[in-house]
Amino acid sequence: MAEKLRIDKYLWSIRLFKTRSLATDACKAGRVKKEGTNIKPSHEVKVGEVYQVSKAIEKKTIKVLELLPSRVDAKKAVLAYADLTPPEETAKYKSMFHSPVLKRDRGTGRPTKKDRRDIDELSDGFFGDDED
Repeated sequence: MAEKLRIDKYLWSIRLFKTRSLATDACKAGRVKKEGTNIKPSHEVKVGEVYQVSKAIEKKTIKVLELLPSRVDAKKAVLAYADLTPPEETAKYKSMFHSPVLKRDRGTGRPTKKDRRDIDELSDGFFGDDED
């Protein structure tokens, strides 16, 4: 178990970022905060501290439970931190990926003109193709 650990290495080791350089860049860009204050990539992580991490549109709040000196598999990585992100924030992020599924039964052939109008009306404005 490590006694001193940088925040960029910790975020990489718990698999919040794919590479350590991405974690470093996130710290430099101000997307990793402790108590609302931006922290540098060299910030020392301590057990019990709470961090807010913004990754694209996803925002996570994590509490450090264990220091990991190196990257471990996903099952062990999840045990090293507690996810304090409010459920509504997580649901908001996940709901962005659920769009209406326009599916037709197999073997029904091409849509008729009426079917096409119904499909256009259903998807109007949802996919950002406002032509009117």
